[in-house]
Amino acid sequence: MRSDFVQGVEPSFDELRIEMYSLYILNCDKAFFYSGITDDVSKRLVEHRCGYSPHTRRYKSIELVYTEEFPTKHLSELREKQIKGWTREKKKALIEGNLEKLRRLSKSRS
Repeated sequence: MRSDFVQGVEPSFDELRIEMYSLYILNCDKAFFYSGITDDVSKRLVEHRCGYSPHTRRYKSIELVYTEEFPTKHLSELREKQIKGWTREKKKALIEGNLEKLRRLSKSRS
């Protein structure tokens, strides 16, 4: 039990909420993968679709195709950096869940 809670008083849902960070990948106009991190994927997707992001505002179609959750912002940033360095084919294999192809592409690009 956390020491900052008053004994006998139940904490609210917001106080118990564990903040998670997500890495997400968008497919923009079925031609470009954009990856980013956020603590609220739904809100961030709306922001992309409404043109609030300079990196994706020029695209007409923005589809969320992949997410991964992390307990810290730092870990999500490390994963984002890793994925941003990948080829389109490697990202596509990750999105499709094709682990065999992902391993093969990882070995060929070591």
